[in-house]
Amino acid sequence: MTVVTDLSEAIAAAAAAAGPSIVAIGSRARGSGVVIEDGRVLTNAHNLRAEQVTVRFADGRTARGDAKGVDWDGDLAVVEVDTTGAPALAWSSQTPTIGTAVFAAAATSTGGARVSFGFVSSVERAFRGPGGRPIGGSLEHTAPLAPGSSGSALLDADGALLGLNTNRVGEGFYLALPADAAFRARVDALGRGESPSRPRLGIAVAPGRVARHLRRATGLPERDGVLVREVESDSPAERAGIAQGDLVVAVAGEPTPDVDELHTALGAAKLPFEVSLVRGTEERTVTVEEAPTAEG
Repeated sequence: MTVVTDLSEAIAAAAAAAGPSIVAIGSRARGSGVVIEDGRVLTNAHNLRAEQVTVRFADGRTARGDAKGVDWDGDLAVVEVDTTGAPALAWSSQTPTIGTAVFAAAATSTGGARVSFGFVSSVERAFRGPGGRPIGGSLEHTAPLAPGSSGSALLDADGALLGLNTNRVGEGFYLALPADAAFRARVDALGRGESPSRPRLGIAVAPGRVARHLRRATGLPERDGVLVREVESDSPAERAGIAQGDLVVAVAGEPTPDVDELHTALGAAKLPFEVSLVRGTEERTVTVEEAPTAEG
């Protein structure tokens, strides 16, 4: 029974170390969060519904918090809130690998934390964030997570923050953003109110395979690209002259054979930038610029 006893003690220790730092996000605990410093809570961006959010602490206290910095594409947010009585969770110095033992600490709807145990099952996994952009470098693990656990803490054996739980992958597997140096730098910037601003076009698109199929069906030459299904009114795309049915083949000189490549190219582009299109058989280039400044 030594192994079982040791595991039981480890789970209890992780719960004691991290429990007071775990919070529920939303009046109905739709997500979880982690106290990372005095007055700051880290969570997933998709847990926010507005600029203000209800935060419930482990002792049952609730407070209204304000979104200090939000990275929608990276699915991260820092909430500014009175964290009195809730200590900041320590950051882990470990580099997790396959087989690393981990604990997941998530909030419950009645206060307090739910702690589960598992192992890192894969590294460098990817998933799509709330805006559809791919998020890479994630940890896959097997510590069970109940609904409302997104934004919860993935802990090392010492109860320190190893990652932020974000997404479910099938039955019994979960993804967490690793709390490495780059992650901490992003969190620090969000805590200063520095929400990243990435260029956007304002279009709905179809995958490259759909574009190729439609072009074949209509007798048009095959081209790799992303098909524009819809253009938002008064969006950067509409102002640039992009229309429904256009095939986007490059952004800022970077080929866009599929949706992931489109997001990557947009993330690296600096305004103004050029978009290469194919409209029917005609190739054209348009320029996406800053939004016009309102007069008055």
